Amino acid sequence: MIVSVSTECFPDLPLYEAIERLAELEFTAVEIDVHEGGHLEPAKVLADGESALVQCTDLQRLRPVAVSFSSPETPDVYERFQACCKLAKAIGVVTLVVESSELGTPFNGEIERLRKLVAIASGAGQVVGVKTQSDRMTQDAETTASLCRNVPGLGVTLDPSYFIYSRGKKPANWDPILQYVCHVHLRDTKPDAFQVRIGQGSVEYGKLVNQLQRFNFNRALCAHMPPLDGVDQTGELRKMRLLLESLL
Repeated sequence: MIVSVSTECFPDLPLYEAIERLAELEFTAVEIDVHEGGHLEPAKVLADGESALVQCTDLQRLRPVAVSFSSPETPDVYERFQACCKLAKAIGVVTLVVESSELGTPFNGEIERLRKLVAIASGAGQVVGVKTQSDRMTQDAETTASLCRNVPGLGVTLDPSYFIYSRGKKPANWDPILQYVCHVHLRDTKPDAFQVRIGQGSVEYGKLVNQLQRFNFNRALCAHMPPLDGVDQTGELRKMRLLLESLL
């Protein structure tokens, strides 16, 4: 396993400044977001892939290990995803993080959508990891596992926070999807707060690492921590890096 960090940890900085700050914090690997309103936008990557690649050429010695893709369901969404895959391949990234559809989407329709994404990515030798999220089809581990069984080659980006932050319900179990995990997003979380300061939450990082090791997981544990109001983001990211490194 390796420790990495998402560029979304500094959402208000330009990409090159976010990369610079993450390198100063002594991270060695990075996940780059290609999101609507993010550091790189899907429509712009499709329109001008060369410009997007130039923005990713100086990563301050950070190794790119994942690209996160999020786009509205526009008519050209698959072309946008293919352009994202092309960018990822150019910078040596294998793992593509994608969102599942919102709750209420027909199950068979979601299978078809994910099969298209997996087919595009696999054509470039890449892996799609659908992200676990509340209010989406992957909020339930059993449903997520069923999607993986019905979409050959589909992996999971596990975000434990969505299972721990229960909003008054019992925290859920993610055991059914451990065998499919290809990427991990991490922050600290409590049942009544989605993100808290490192060390104040309920995430059992050591237990999670042990669970993943049972399935020979050897990819990235990614700090995915938007800034908290009134909290030093630099200090929080440093604590997360040191914590994760101490477990590996």
